[in-house]
Amino acid sequence: VQLQASGGGSVQAGDSLRLSCAPSERTFSSYIMAWFRQAPGKEREFVAAIRRRDSNTYYADSMKGRFTISRDNAQNTVYLQMSSLKTEDTAVYFCAGDNKVGGGFYSVSRYDYWGQGTQVTVSS
Repeated sequence: VQLQASGGGSVQAGDSLRLSCAPSERTFSSYIMAWFRQAPGKEREFVAAIRRRDSNTYYADSMKGRFTISRDNAQNTVYLQMSSLKTEDTAVYFCAGDNKVGGGFYSVSRYDYWGQGTQVTVSS
């Protein structure tokens, strides 16, 4: 299963952008879906996650209030709505999924399924 991320682009600081992530197989169902990002020269970092069974959401502290993760179970798609974008939000954004029950949502190693990434560039 591949996760297909889309919606990236080049925007100005203060703008909004919505990313989408859908699995290549529509029957794919994951316990948890997440977004990570990786800026040039930096490690991949957790952005947000959403649990399928109850839609509980989890955010990195620096993203709270600006980013919103959501999912459309009918479309089997996960979204990341980003607002008030800053230049430091520039990165490749990856979606990830996993079927294992449990915590550890913030860890890259927890996830078995990844998308190819979509570039978000924020200019001042």
